[in-house]
Amino acid sequence: MSLDTDILVIGAGPAGLTAAYCLAKEGRSVTVIEKDPDYVGGISRTVRYKDFLFDIGGHRFFSKSKEVVDLWGEILPHDFIERPRLSRIFYGGKFYSYPLSAFQALDNLGLLTSAACMLSYMAARARPIAEPKSFHDWVRNQFGEKLFQIFFKTYTEKVWGMSCDEISADWAAQRIKGLDLSVAILNALKRSLHGGKAPASADGAVVKTLIETFQYPRKGPGMMWEAAAAKVTGLGGRILMGRELAGLRFSADEKVWHVDTVGRDGSRATHTTRHVVSSAPVRELVERIKPTPISLLHARALRYRDFLTVALMVDKADLFPDNWIYIHDPSVKVGRVQNFRSWSPEMVPHGMTCLGLEYFCFEGDGLWGAPDDELIALARREIVKIGLVGDGEVLDGCVVRQAKAYPVYDDDYRHNVAMIRLELERDYPTLHMVGRNGMHKYNNQDHAMMTAMLAARNILAGERRYDVWEVNEDAEYHEAGASGAREALASERAVPQRVAADQSAA
Repeated sequence: MSLDTDILVIGAGPAGLTAAYCLAKEGRSVTVIEKDPDYVGGISRTVRYKDFLFDIGGHRFFSKSKEVVDLWGEILPHDFIERPRLSRIFYGGKFYSYPLSAFQALDNLGLLTSAACMLSYMAARARPIAEPKSFHDWVRNQFGEKLFQIFFKTYTEKVWGMSCDEISADWAAQRIKGLDLSVAILNALKRSLHGGKAPASADGAVVKTLIETFQYPRKGPGMMWEAAAAKVTGLGGRILMGRELAGLRFSADEKVWHVDTVGRDGSRATHTTRHVVSSAPVRELVERIKPTPISLLHARALRYRDFLTVALMVDKADLFPDNWIYIHDPSVKVGRVQNFRSWSPEMVPHGMTCLGLEYFCFEGDGLWGAPDDELIALARREIVKIGLVGDGEVLDGCVVRQAKAYPVYDDDYRHNVAMIRLELERDYPTLHMVGRNGMHKYNNQDHAMMTAMLAARNILAGERRYDVWEVNEDAEYHEAGASGAREALASERAVPQRVAADQSAA
């Protein structure tokens, strides 16, 4: 039978567009469907509001993978700028450099609080909780109760929507792996003595998390994905905006997928294709496959953390130099503040500033469902309370909601994903799952891109030469069949898990 396209890609985010571009370059016919009517890029898009451009979360461009870096340069060769990296923590009405500056921290906390922190640390080391079960227990053992309350509790609970007493100690051990307070203080002193610059390691290399600069498209990350979309269409591919996946079924006799889509106006269409590349959330993909997969119950058990950005337009330039500020203070709901002029001056009109206040939530809860004007009013109050903006300086605002921003690694997610993979890979070898939500893996855009690049290579080769599930958070990978099975956690970014039921009851 005649086909509409060789490959149909679900989603025009970093993974979907990377796959489409890699395939179109090789002469394959590609169709991309994207449910957003206006923007490509997914969570890496750049939103325009009047004369302001802003990012959904802030996306630095860095990767250990030369292939990914080269692809960025190939897609957007002349529009990257180098930006200084600067961030701070706000707590108790004061700002702390991040990473920590020891002298500043001691000065901000004051002599009594600093002494209390050290006494609390010594007490925890002298009498540790024998079997730490929760994030709270683990951090208290490592740093003391006082430092836990100041620098760990509030922000963690804002981001993940769980009490630190509910989050497993296993996650703390992964997330704060190898960090010792004495080492942290020593490094902080070195930074303070070196004017705040990151100290180099013994071989002269700077730790990745302490990088001083990063690359960024001059008009935001959406610039990258708009360029990628233009290259796909320039190579003969199609990108269908405002079209959502309605259903898909596989004809085993013909070895052809029939993919049903629906437009925002209710119009329906069916596309026939040999391969489907999906960056759609796993839960949504499995729900739309017909006949219904046995693993549907596993897919429905997968959970997501959502967030919304309230962008505030401020009638003042150069409010502060930070790219972003973490808000650890429990007196406000905002979790992080982005300063988009510091990401790129070209995103904001001259003499103005655009701040992005990020609120972490669950789709359907009180914050998510609040009217935009209430959210803008909340953001105005909180930015003034924090002291970043003066009363009356905010001229305008808008709200952008981002569903399924972070796949959640709860107690059962690994089993659920394994059962879904087992069924789909067995029954549908021409269905390729890629990207953050497409694989239920919480990783950065370079990781998502690499999974898409390898999926494209598998399609071009006509066989699964690469296991995309083994791409780790540094966008590294091995060919399928490489000696030695790597542990599952090696390819996963640490995300909190709940304390096991029998432990929490103990």
